[in-house]
Amino acid sequence: MSEAKFEVQMLHDRVMIKVEKDSGERRSSGGIVIPATVEQSNRLQWGEVCGVGHHARTVKVGDRVLFHPDDQFVVEIQGEDYLVMRERDLHAIASERPEHGTGLYL
Repeated sequence: MSEAKFEVQMLHDRVMIKVEKDSGERRSSGGIVIPATVEQSNRLQWGEVCGVGHHARTVKVGDRVLFHPDDQFVVEIQGEDYLVMRERDLHAIASERPEHGTGLYL
């Protein structure tokens, strides 16, 4: 007897994000290597949007978004961790064709 599978759908303005894995070490703009063990409390993270609720107005599945790690809830689905947060808690979207961009590119 097989188990039924249920598709996850986000509600309201909620966004589901898969966090990009850090390579560990980082380099400062001056070339100094910063070890992976150094934590920065106010450091924002990038992730990929995997699902959006029907009231999310700006983001869509596949967008790369910038968020603060403390503004999130973690859920595990099929052994993978995903973050769930409100769209308004996102700080930026990386897009190929921005309307109001910064002039900076990833």
